[in-house]
Amino acid sequence: MRSLLWFLLAIVAALVLASLVAYPAWLAVHVAHPGWRIDKVAGRLFDLFALLGLLGVTRHLDLANLRAWGFGLPRRAWLRQFGIGLAAGVATMLPATFAMLALGVRTVAPGFSPALLGQALLVGLGSGLAVGLLEEPVFRGLIQGAVIRDSRRPIVGILLVALFFAAVHFLAQQHIANEAVTPSSGLAILTTVADKLLSPEGIADGFAALFAVGLLLGLVAWWTGSVALSMGLHCGWVWMMRATLITTHYDAHGPNAGLIYADHGYVGWLSFAWTLVLLGVLVSNRRRLGAWRDPLVRAIRR
Repeated sequence: MRSLLWFLLAIVAALVLASLVAYPAWLAVHVAHPGWRIDKVAGRLFDLFALLGLLGVTRHLDLANLRAWGFGLPRRAWLRQFGIGLAAGVATMLPATFAMLALGVRTVAPGFSPALLGQALLVGLGSGLAVGLLEEPVFRGLIQGAVIRDSRRPIVGILLVALFFAAVHFLAQQHIANEAVTPSSGLAILTTVADKLLSPEGIADGFAALFAVGLLLGLVAWWTGSVALSMGLHCGWVWMMRATLITTHYDAHGPNAGLIYADHGYVGWLSFAWTLVLLGVLVSNRRRLGAWRDPLVRAIRR
């Protein structure tokens, strides 16, 4: 798994470097943008350093081409699969949202109105497109593609990337108020990340849900030979999730509160169970997905 180790090294290096530079960068940014928290600055630095690191790894592993990022399909076929994935993502996320409302885990926001719903859908769509367009080419295209090429058993690579995908989502969950910032705040963010990942019992519900999502998206990308369908699914899921978070409130004291990972407000045991159901449906229809692979990919696979 040489490729995965290179990508992991790039992410860890970006995290450490962002933590070290966070405080001086926050001091510089705070003059023009007093409202920016240091954790937000650290997050932007991490994104920048991670991108630079990933680009360096792609050059080192000779992956600097569109097919390596999961964009091998002709444009018309790619857009068709993306559209189908987007519609399927919306359709399969709504039952989870309705289940949360029915179980009282989330309740409709007091100020709910058609205007708020419209705003939530617009913001959710923007978030969905941003997340899907960024994460799928990186995780299911670049990283998973490289890891699968290194592995004799593709499923092992898909599982490892799903674990990596889930872990990365816990890198930016520490919030520090401006009045509490000290020169060591950047390192405090790094310590919090380590504490979360080294104490799995505290994040088990959120981690399990994200791992299942990563596994499902990984299988979709592998069986179709591109990130078009998985990107559409990811966009649709984030779209509905974000809209739900805006128009509803999480009841942390309700009898069913444990069905959701409290630090996130949506993913958790409930979404994990629903994703397993979707995985079962996906596996039973995997031959249909295989027919969507483009001729060049099918020829290589034979």
